[in-house]
Amino acid sequence: MRYLWWLVRCQPWRILRGSLLGTAWMVGLSARPYLIARAVDDGLRARDSRALALWVVAIVVAGVALSYLGIMRHRTMTFIREDAKARSAEVLLRQLSRVGAALPRRSAAGEVATVGGSDIDWSAQVLTLTGPGVGAIIAYGVIAVVLWSISPLLALCVLVGMPAVALVVGPLLRRLERAESIYRGQQGALTARSGDIVAGLRVLAGVGGRDLFARRYASRSQELRAEGYRVGAVVSWIDAATVAIPGLFLAAVVWLTARMAVTGDVTIGELVAVYGYVATLIVPVWFLLEGSHQLIRGRVAARRIAGLLRLAPDDVGGPGRRWPAGVPGARDPHAVPAPSGPADLHDPSTGLTIRAGRLTGVAADDPAEAVALADRLGRYVTSDVTWGGVPLTAVALDEVRARILVADHDSYLFAGTLRDVLGPKPDDEIRAALRAASADDIVDALPSGLDTPLDARARTLSGGQRQRVRLARALLAEPEVLILVDPTSAVDAHTEARIAERLRIARAGLTTVVFATSPLLLGRADWVAHLSEGRVDSSGTHEGMLDYDPGYRHLVARGSDDGQHSDAEEAYQ
Repeated sequence: MRYLWWLVRCQPWRILRGSLLGTAWMVGLSARPYLIARAVDDGLRARDSRALALWVVAIVVAGVALSYLGIMRHRTMTFIREDAKARSAEVLLRQLSRVGAALPRRSAAGEVATVGGSDIDWSAQVLTLTGPGVGAIIAYGVIAVVLWSISPLLALCVLVGMPAVALVVGPLLRRLERAESIYRGQQGALTARSGDIVAGLRVLAGVGGRDLFARRYASRSQELRAEGYRVGAVVSWIDAATVAIPGLFLAAVVWLTARMAVTGDVTIGELVAVYGYVATLIVPVWFLLEGSHQLIRGRVAARRIAGLLRLAPDDVGGPGRRWPAGVPGARDPHAVPAPSGPADLHDPSTGLTIRAGRLTGVAADDPAEAVALADRLGRYVTSDVTWGGVPLTAVALDEVRARILVADHDSYLFAGTLRDVLGPKPDDEIRAALRAASADDIVDALPSGLDTPLDARARTLSGGQRQRVRLARALLAEPEVLILVDPTSAVDAHTEARIAERLRIARAGLTTVVFATSPLLLGRADWVAHLSEGRVDSSGTHEGMLDYDPGYRHLVARGSDDGQHSDAEEAYQ
């Protein structure tokens, strides 16, 4: 509810205008029954043509005015809802960007897609209550007062009628909220499953798992459909009540008024007016019932939006920004100056030191240890890593990000042309980076070269091609420290050999760390460290470690027996 209230507070003047227009329109609906009653009593019954003509003109003018008010009310409420959708989309996008790499571990992709789609829309629909909803309450009170002037008994019936409606519909709304929450959760989970199946369709087909996952998806779809039926059953009862209850209410009040007209307690004109008032009352009653329905769905949607907004990025420690917001040119007083030039990185947890200006290879027995070390060196988690003797977590985060880049082999590729994917660089630099990544053949094979459009994740490219595009993108960033995690795991040995040689040339004089177990990459490194059980077990040149470290030799030989060389080793030799 606080989130929905925030959407209201973001546009107070527009909300006020919508409330005034909604109120004027709702109250104006009751003006026509009054004018018709006057036309009947003062014109028809009195046989006064002039009075009848005047009241008819007044009825026409009131109709035109109500049409204008209705148009402006609808226009204003549309602006309010669209503004709320845009604000929700903006705040969600900022939050997802802030959470960053931690998002896939905190929330499923299907959940994010569902919240970013329908939940934003449902939360915006609630703001309809601020216009016609407010107007409905005021119009309800105005009609009750008008009826009191005709008959206190009729006014009492109207005042008691609305609480009775709430007693009937209230339990249905609470049941709808519970069912809607379950349904929305299952819908997000199923969307996530479908996304996973589509993303891994090629792999599933290759290992014969496509039919298995299709059956599981079909089973979950059946469960979701059953839950949808339960939600639909509650909604159908609410929709039926929205139509039936006001109709029954109208019939009861008109019957009572007709009895009073027979006894002479009200005039024929007042009978017509009461019918018009109660018929008009159906509109605010319908809006209030529909608004209650929207409020339930909006609360469920807002709860899911708030769940994403509560996610926090990984704790990376230290100052978050070099330039505090709102203080141009001011340094964060908590930030420690970063090294002025290339400097060594040291990780006390493993004992690894990355010398500045060198190509360092890291071979880890456990791939998870390699990823964890890369996260520490890139400051994606809190750690004791130092940079030129300075604690890495004490340096402003934006400066760390600008100078140290961790390039994952499976990092996301956005939709756009290949040129857009690689970044805004001159063509000669792009060509050089593509050649260094042995990806120039990809450009030659594409129909429009660098201007060929690629879809999200570049699924039209093979796994090896995508990996080489990612490497070229990382090289184009030209970071002071480049940390590559398994950059050639999806390419063949001959392509890997070319990349190893060209990477060394492209990053000459710059600090580069390569996490890999490929002898082709490690053989081109200036220095290699063997990471075992969370510590540096040995370090040295690739050739030297092959001679004196059996564990390293077994690791880079990829499980081959001692004394035998793998295909990759032979390619290196």
